[in-house]
Amino acid sequence: MKVAVLGAGAIGAYVGAALHRAGADVHLVARGPHLAAMRRHGVRVLSERGDFTARAHATDDPTEIGPADFVLLGLKAHSYAACGPLIEPLLHGTTAVVAAQNGIPWWYFHRHGGPHDGHRVESVDPGGAVSAVLAPERAVGCVVYAATELEAPGVVRHLEGTRFSVGEPDRSVSTRCLEFSGAMTAGGLKCPVEPDLRNDIWLKLLGNISFNPISALARATMRQMCLHGGTRRVIETMMRETLTVAEALGCEVGVSIERRLAGAERVGDHRTSTLQDLERGKPLELDVLLAAVVELAGITGVEVPTLRTVHAISDLLALRSAA
Repeated sequence: MKVAVLGAGAIGAYVGAALHRAGADVHLVARGPHLAAMRRHGVRVLSERGDFTARAHATDDPTEIGPADFVLLGLKAHSYAACGPLIEPLLHGTTAVVAAQNGIPWWYFHRHGGPHDGHRVESVDPGGAVSAVLAPERAVGCVVYAATELEAPGVVRHLEGTRFSVGEPDRSVSTRCLEFSGAMTAGGLKCPVEPDLRNDIWLKLLGNISFNPISALARATMRQMCLHGGTRRVIETMMRETLTVAEALGCEVGVSIERRLAGAERVGDHRTSTLQDLERGKPLELDVLLAAVVELAGITGVEVPTLRTVHAISDLLALRSAA
């Protein structure tokens, strides 16, 4: 099985290293000092589960790789529309694109069924720009429950979790999902094939939609947000509104808000990816986390006043940080 990881950052390099350890033909696409380090020394994974090094092929030129069976997207969602020149050399007729992203994916209503089947979520696929580059037919959804960070170029620190749930937009248990799941499992990761991955999308989003923008606005860690009474109540309200939108679209999260908060508090003084991006001067990935849910609230007729307020403020932050 040939796998190309497009955007081999902390998560992408971690998955690529695990797949390489399992015997897959893995190619990592990255740039800068991180790429140079992976070329020299491979990917070094540091984890309480055991450290290891994977010496997979690393490059900044996808034409060196050629068509792959699977392309794992480790890019931020706001980069998808512009990734055509990078991903085109990696595609053949049946290449599956495994999108390891947070939030609402561009393929959300592809083969969804029901009244919104085929609807384009403008916040994440403006004017169809993402679908034009990443055909929804290629998409395999992936919800990431693992937490990693780049400790140094070429060095990935695994913090917690090994679960990467995958699933088809049409809810089938496909051969390609089973093949990818098998390789991930052989590499030491958990990779269940979910009949309806949209439930997992909303479960993960329940935390991202609240903690990520608030952490950037308050410059706060997970623990700090959970322990501050006023902030905790805002987060609870955001989660409650999000659950209402999910239910209006026929999804069941299956985890209480209190349990979700307790899990977040146990994470401790961890900075969300949005806060890390803000501190590093990178674009904030809030469209797929927050703007998309506000948009979905509009088409389902759900009132989400707190989500709209936080979206308005965090959108200004995102614009100012990008200036």
